[in-house]
Amino acid sequence: MRKKNNLGGESDERDTMRREYDFSGAVRGITAARYIEGTNVVVVGRDILDVFPDSASVNKALRALAPLIRHSREPRTKPKSI
Repeated sequence: MRKKNNLGGESDERDTMRREYDFSGAVRGITAARYIEGTNVVVVGRDILDVFPDSASVNKALRALAPLIRHSREPRTKPKSI
């Protein structure tokens, strides 16, 4: 698919879409709402990939740590003066 540049001529962009891909029945933005609802992408460092090879292992570890983190963030009440 060639695009016209601002001067009216064609740009050098080449169509890289394969012929077997048919998007004629596609609906624009149909998955956008689902994406906005809860997609978080986290990149795990290469040095810990042996510990966290997939999202399930990351979630398991975070669920184990979450109570500790929540507890440490709770405001501590001051002792009452008598």
